[in-house]
Amino acid sequence: MSIPVVDFVLQRALDQKWLGPAQLESAAAMISRQPGAIVSSGRLVAQLIADGALTAWQVTVLRGESFGIEVVDLRATEIPGELRECVPVVLARRHHLVPIARTGEIVRVAVSDPFATEGVDAVAELLGARVEIVLAPIEEIRRAIDHLYGEPGVTGEVRGTIYPDRSGSEEMTSMVREDDFAAGDDTAVAGDDAAPVIKCVHDLISAAIDQRASDIHLEPLEKRFRVRHRIDGLLVETSSPPAKSLQLAIISRVKIMANISIAEKRVPQDGRIQLRHGSRVLDLRVSSLPTVHGESVVMRILDQQAVKLGLGELGFDTGDQALMAELIGSPDGVVLVTGPTGSGKTTTLYGFLHHLNTPDRKIITVEDPVEFQLSGINQVPVRSEIGMTFGAALRAMLRQAPNVIMVGEIRDLETAEIAINASLTGHLVFSTLHTNDAPGAVARLIDLGVKPFLVAASLRAVLAQRLVRKLCPHCRRAYSPSAAELEALGWDATLPGERFMRAVGCGECDGLGYRGRIGIFEIVVINEEIQQLIHERAGPVELRARARLNGMRSLREDGARKVSAGLTTIEEVLSITVSDAR
Repeated sequence: MSIPVVDFVLQRALDQKWLGPAQLESAAAMISRQPGAIVSSGRLVAQLIADGALTAWQVTVLRGESFGIEVVDLRATEIPGELRECVPVVLARRHHLVPIARTGEIVRVAVSDPFATEGVDAVAELLGARVEIVLAPIEEIRRAIDHLYGEPGVTGEVRGTIYPDRSGSEEMTSMVREDDFAAGDDTAVAGDDAAPVIKCVHDLISAAIDQRASDIHLEPLEKRFRVRHRIDGLLVETSSPPAKSLQLAIISRVKIMANISIAEKRVPQDGRIQLRHGSRVLDLRVSSLPTVHGESVVMRILDQQAVKLGLGELGFDTGDQALMAELIGSPDGVVLVTGPTGSGKTTTLYGFLHHLNTPDRKIITVEDPVEFQLSGINQVPVRSEIGMTFGAALRAMLRQAPNVIMVGEIRDLETAEIAINASLTGHLVFSTLHTNDAPGAVARLIDLGVKPFLVAASLRAVLAQRLVRKLCPHCRRAYSPSAAELEALGWDATLPGERFMRAVGCGECDGLGYRGRIGIFEIVVINEEIQQLIHERAGPVELRARARLNGMRSLREDGARKVSAGLTTIEEVLSITVSDAR
């Protein structure tokens, strides 16, 4: 018999006459006829079961005998319904395991593969209990899971949060249902009788979505477990779990949903959860960070609809919309967006791409990471660990003959030079830089090592931006600002037609007085005069003075225009442009 691998299960099956040599040879021959297939013990067992030569039950019995593990017949085992509280359905389905009994601190769990320990470790970690495994055929385990938790796709209501439709048309749904969140088994929400931890986590996510939060912060402190939402750029503390003892279970549940190892607590980890909330598809980028009181977890909520913004929705007024449409419609050159982290640079770039995304243009992006997936655009993620850096991706992208290229961020000389050379060879390039204002981008590129004449030849425009909170349209109130407020904004007196508003707070904005954010901008167009100054290595102060003479509005001045239009408040603009000069 030319069988390369015969393990204990197959040998015992032969010894007990459950299996004949001819059947073993036939199974091996069947596998050998498959292109590239290797005849191994695992493949032989699977083929023999498929041929009907062995049953799954016989194989499970022999495995139990081999490893000294008890084998149970789940068809004859009564599983108490309260065991739903022990193991989340998402974990049971993912790892093909089912709890069958609990005695004190010991939980008996049926598995089909004794070597698949990740799920068993997850249960032990989640419950803080000792797990004792028994073996059962995988089909019996699946049937037991369906019986214990309900058939896949049969959804129940999760009690708790009611979500009114903010559009004012009709109620979106009276309750949060499982299929509002389900994007497959990985993010399924259990029904009414699901574990309290599952309900708690999904209530946390639901509340954040309802409050329009961009981030959920789960922060372990010394004596409590704090939950905060970032709403319109500000952190707001919300209802926290009733006991710090739930901290480990909640964080473990989030990590399971994000496909992050719950056994690893010593190093930072990243994961992703995709879910559906009504008609909206949302991505949650999950980051865990070890701290002295446990792991801090931040979930960033990314809404696919948020990147499909027109230039007006980004915050450009009519004049700036026309200017930006002309600039980003150029056949070549570099357009940079600058600002600190969290100032909306990526959203603005996506808005540009959305404006340009037509069938006659090929657009490629390289990002770290790809935050939103854009239909019709080729997006390349940076993977530095395998050498896929910004520079390497850019070099490869140029061979794809794109019309428009977006580089997530220019961080080094290599990326800057390739991007600039791409613009000089007929490509339109968008990217971001971390500088405080628009003229500072020129100095930053030169500091990286780019030759001034290359900067002058390739750069078309630099856009600096910040985000300010928009006044809630339902509760804002008109008022007359004081002379001190007007002076701080750079005005001597109120001009006719201007509408100054202040925040009040109502149910629509959760009492904050603000709802949503809008951009304020300063735009430097690189004309011949500024090109000459770049050639002469002029500093940011001189570049800024020339740009002002050419008509550039500062961030504070653009913010003042939005204050006078009743979109935001003087306090918002002053707080976000504190270092801006008139």
